[in-house]
Amino acid sequence: MKNHSGACLIAAPLMAALLVPAALAQVGSVAVQPPVAKKVPHETPIHGRTLNDDYFWLREKSNPEVIKYLESENAYTDEVMAPTKSLQENLYKEMLGRIKQTDLSVPTRIGEYFYYSRTEEGKQYPYRCRRKGSMNGTEEILLDLNKLAEGHSFLGLGAFNVSDDGNLLAYSTDTTGYRQYTLHVKDLRTGKTLKEAIERTGSIVWATDDKTLFYTIEDAVSKRSNQFYRHVVGSEENELLYDEKDPLFDLGAGRSLDKKMIFLMSYAKTSREARYLPADNPTGELKIVLPRQEGHEYDVDYYDGLVYITTNKKAKNFRVVTAPIADPSEANWKPFIDHNPAVKIDGLSFFANHLVVSEREGGLDYLRVIDMKTAASHRIATSEPDYTLSLGFNPEFDTTRVRFIYQSMVTPSSTFEYDLNTKQRTLLKQQEVLGGYDPTQYQARRVWAVARDGTKVPISVVSKKGVKLDGKAPLLLTAYGSYGASLSPTFSSGRLSLLDRGVIYALAYIRGGGELGEDWREQGRMMKKMNTFNDFIDCAEYLVKNKYTSSDRLVIQGGSAGGLLVGAVVNMRPDLFKAVVAQVPFVDVMNTMMDATLPLTTSEWIEWGNPNNFEEFEYMIKYSPYDNVKAQKYPAMLVQVSLNDSQVPYWEGTKFAAKIRAMKTDTNPLILKANMGAGHGGSSGRYDALRETAFTYAFVLWQMGLAGAPSTTNTPTLAK
Repeated sequence: MKNHSGACLIAAPLMAALLVPAALAQVGSVAVQPPVAKKVPHETPIHGRTLNDDYFWLREKSNPEVIKYLESENAYTDEVMAPTKSLQENLYKEMLGRIKQTDLSVPTRIGEYFYYSRTEEGKQYPYRCRRKGSMNGTEEILLDLNKLAEGHSFLGLGAFNVSDDGNLLAYSTDTTGYRQYTLHVKDLRTGKTLKEAIERTGSIVWATDDKTLFYTIEDAVSKRSNQFYRHVVGSEENELLYDEKDPLFDLGAGRSLDKKMIFLMSYAKTSREARYLPADNPTGELKIVLPRQEGHEYDVDYYDGLVYITTNKKAKNFRVVTAPIADPSEANWKPFIDHNPAVKIDGLSFFANHLVVSEREGGLDYLRVIDMKTAASHRIATSEPDYTLSLGFNPEFDTTRVRFIYQSMVTPSSTFEYDLNTKQRTLLKQQEVLGGYDPTQYQARRVWAVARDGTKVPISVVSKKGVKLDGKAPLLLTAYGSYGASLSPTFSSGRLSLLDRGVIYALAYIRGGGELGEDWREQGRMMKKMNTFNDFIDCAEYLVKNKYTSSDRLVIQGGSAGGLLVGAVVNMRPDLFKAVVAQVPFVDVMNTMMDATLPLTTSEWIEWGNPNNFEEFEYMIKYSPYDNVKAQKYPAMLVQVSLNDSQVPYWEGTKFAAKIRAMKTDTNPLILKANMGAGHGGSSGRYDALRETAFTYAFVLWQMGLAGAPSTTNTPTLAK
């Protein structure tokens, strides 16, 4: 996802009147006038040219006129969407009706306790609880998130770490959506929250003495996690152990599952560096594993006296080597898992006698189990051709049984317990879908589109059986395609409200993501970023050509860097899409990436490019959505932003919408929805989030011509 925020004041004073008359939009039988942002000239000279930005003033979050403008956009959006109010309510009730509102997670044993979360009907947030000995013990409520949320429109829980002896809980909360967390410590014996209140924390790790905490801190301006501290609970001291000076690097900390080693990782987009400290020696000094090198990405874990290093040296999709903890330099490396160009190693999870390797091959997830005594290995079997598989929460080291999560677009999320020796699996819990959900009434498939350069791009597709592939079906297409992030075909009970109205849903795994390995990622970043956008367009054309849908029924959706995606392609091929949903979209690429004072800009230079370099500037400006808006017809558009977003600031989508509205030559609706009390992920309360989804789906269905279509569960067999 895109990571930016911050505010910048404009030099010229703003006029009091920031709205000017606009062309009327026809909504039903009512003529509604959209707000139009006033133009305030702003020039940025760079590389011998000048970038003009008439809406730069919208960055001034502290200016009441900016808030007034956002509120006017919300009022206009409410008017435009008014005819869909009953649809929104129906969608909300449908989606809510599929959820078991009072529910319990699968309990997890840590030491003497079983930890779990539970929800209650009518409550926005869960309770975090535990019971001693078994689930028959007395319940202890460790955190009541509903109580913590009182007086706030938002609540995010960051860290939640209990000390080894089970007596102290270190947790962090965000009450704005800005993803700025405050560390607290609660004494679980007394129920009292202690005096610690440490701002801007990220990773939090306990030492084995049950009193020493290690944590990372982010810079107040850049939001880059750049410092690592040691703190003894109850003391006034916070000792700085490491300060990361390189603006390309962030910090993250963790602990090996055997609880013996604490690791601090400095990580950039294409390079990493690890340090370690024995967890039973909290006053010791950090030692480096391998000094950073340009292009060297590696992860580390600790098992039975050895460091296990997952490295991309001579192994684009990674290999695993071992080294003694006393000297893990490359000269002491011994091979453990050889490089396989067809298989990307995504992670290692060590248990007492086994290792579970998370792998990706052919765009699918796999879990490989290795017996550390015999070296025998096997993959956990799967049953569907298109699915997602991952390890669950497994905090206990000394075990022969682990949990994994399995799901597909038709199979609800399922938690299994798996015996690493016998290969037996037990279903512990499957997400309940109330209302009689029948997976046999739906069909999921994986198809491959051929991009313009001959590259095959996978697409996951799901629909209700009976939907004919005759070009008449409405289709919602989404993708991401950045940071090497791998998307998967997950289940969504909310999505059934689209499928039951005859909508086909498709997820494209375009280049820039990590679904097909590191080369897939490399082919869609920096000076090859255009492949990401071309792949998406080619996937859309494939779906039209093969009669999954037609252009007048095709809606696209993308969030964050996926918002960059849909913003770029709507400039390139507006004729291909009926409507666009751009959620917290990273669309003001040039202004953001030129401004090193904005949060996290510098660390992004090696994902997108640094426009201060001429060649990179010339490449980036070719696709930057905001800079490529032109006088042409655009599809209908819904742009969603959040006022407290620290990843993609609200002004990016706001400026994008304002510029398109001023330049477009069509009469299609363009609406901006600003969440005035949330951050990058939208509302934090589960009911509030569900209403946001209902709003978005109502817009999608309206544009597909299905605003009046009822949900149905009775349709004929799928046409081949």
